[in-house]
Amino acid sequence: MSQHLPHILPGLPPQVEEGFAAYQTTKQFYHEVQTRLEFQRYCEWYSVTAEQNRQDLKKMRGEVNILRWFRRS
Repeated sequence: MSQHLPHILPGLPPQVEEGFAAYQTTKQFYHEVQTRLEFQRYCEWYSVTAEQNRQDLKKMRGEVNILRWFRRS
């Protein structure tokens, strides 16, 4: 029976609604800024790591392969 009763909610004053809207917009903005900074840091880390890996691979290719000696029969 109580399911059929309408819910009565008082309306918020316009100043409060504007305050919530400004808060929500500010929160979304800072979240976007944080997300972009994290992505930029990740891209920089990835670039540095990739360059280190390239240098390691170049170094490894220049070294003598000891296992090749054991495979010769």
